[in-house]
Amino acid sequence: MRPLTEPEPEPEPEPEPVSPEDVASFRRFNRSFTRRIGALDDHYLGQDRPLGEARLLFEIGAGVSLRELRGRLALDAGYLSRMAKSLEAQGLVRLTVPPHDTRLRLVELTDAGRVEVEEQHRRADALAAGLLTALTPPQRTELADALATTHRLLRLAGITVALVDGAAEDARACLDAYAADIDARFPEGFDKTDLVRPEEVTGDAGAFLVAYEEGRPVACGALRTLEPGTGEIRHVWVHPGARRLGLARRILARLEQAAVEHGLTVVRLDTHAALTEARAMYRACGYTEIPAYVDHVYADHWFEKRLTGAR
Repeated sequence: MRPLTEPEPEPEPEPEPVSPEDVASFRRFNRSFTRRIGALDDHYLGQDRPLGEARLLFEIGAGVSLRELRGRLALDAGYLSRMAKSLEAQGLVRLTVPPHDTRLRLVELTDAGRVEVEEQHRRADALAAGLLTALTPPQRTELADALATTHRLLRLAGITVALVDGAAEDARACLDAYAADIDARFPEGFDKTDLVRPEEVTGDAGAFLVAYEEGRPVACGALRTLEPGTGEIRHVWVHPGARRLGLARRILARLEQAAVEHGLTVVRLDTHAALTEARAMYRACGYTEIPAYVDHVYADHWFEKRLTGAR
């Protein structure tokens, strides 16, 4: 999906307090890791630039707009512009303005920039291999597994969830992606007329949530009121590139919180036989399978959950 302007996120439900020991452990790892990979050196990997410029060269890749880089790297616009101009002065990148949108500035690698990035990869691989050499193969596997877990959890921590209008561009874009996804998975296909209407999931009628990673919408979920006291959760979807992070469970929990805030005491949902992973998640999250509560062409299983903390 293209990057879109990210709405201000709604306050998350009050999290469990973070222990001082967890904070200290996180900071201790940061200090050790940044020292070992040379992040503190003005000549990162022995090249003639600091880590910030080296990372920017890597992110530019085949070419990108400064706007997208700003969202992807969470950089101040002025700082990013100064770094880009420094790399341009070194002959490593080329800055241009596309004729179709003079508000954009595009940046791409020059031939010299591509050579520089290739050398950066070579040196970074050598640094990583040098660090891993001191470990036994089982220890390397243990470290790789731990790093994969760290990466997954840090990605999840960086994702924000926002309440948006059901007619918002991001909401409809997510629903379009959801529809295309399940159309490919359902043997009978999927008719987009089954999607929730904006007025069903906006204001007093319900809620529509969109999750953002680096400014891009990567997940959604909807809540609508079925009858007084009872709501229905629909269209819990996660972009393929953001799956296996635990994001669907976060969306589900936020929809349940929204239901409580709407004065609902029960939420229901249904799912297709093809969505086995969805059924497993709903059961793990406290949903109980019930008889059909609605005649829905795409439903093979129906679930219900009674909410705690409902008014």
